[in-house]
Amino acid sequence: MSREHAVIAKRYAGALFDIARENDNVEQIKNELTVVKTVFHQTPDLMNVLKHPKFTTAEKKNMIQTSFGSSLSTHVMNLLLTLIERKRTAIVFDLVDQYETFAYEQKQTAAAKVYSVKPLTEEEQMKVSAVFAKRVGKTTLHIENVIDPTLIGGIKVRIGNRIFDGSISGKLKRMERELVSAKS
Repeated sequence: MSREHAVIAKRYAGALFDIARENDNVEQIKNELTVVKTVFHQTPDLMNVLKHPKFTTAEKKNMIQTSFGSSLSTHVMNLLLTLIERKRTAIVFDLVDQYETFAYEQKQTAAAKVYSVKPLTEEEQMKVSAVFAKRVGKTTLHIENVIDPTLIGGIKVRIGNRIFDGSISGKLKRMERELVSAKS
């Protein structure tokens, strides 16, 4: 993502978040945006059509309205139509991520990716959330568990741009670096 895209996505997400807060439907809009992101991810042809110059703006808007129908609130639909008008559909993924960040910050929650060899149980996720939320100054974490067999054991937690590596493979790599630097 370019810096310009990030700034633009943050502006749109911030405006939508302010509207959602005023209408007390932050969570509903977050869920709708997640659906939009999923649909765009699962149908890359949709994004290609939205970027293609052969289709008119009216045709693109009609396609979005037909595709999502009444499943989206007026605010989310208007946002998508505005992005089409201004030829900014490329920022959809960044916009959704930024909106989620705003929604999590409001609830003192942070999004976290937890990498593990096997799926974590609910109890294990709650324990990870309790321990690592304190480290980043939040009350809870919204955990996405990613299975990574290369870890050998343990977990690796990514919260924003911070990584806490408690995996066995991470410890082995640190030991290797220490041994190499000791030889020098």
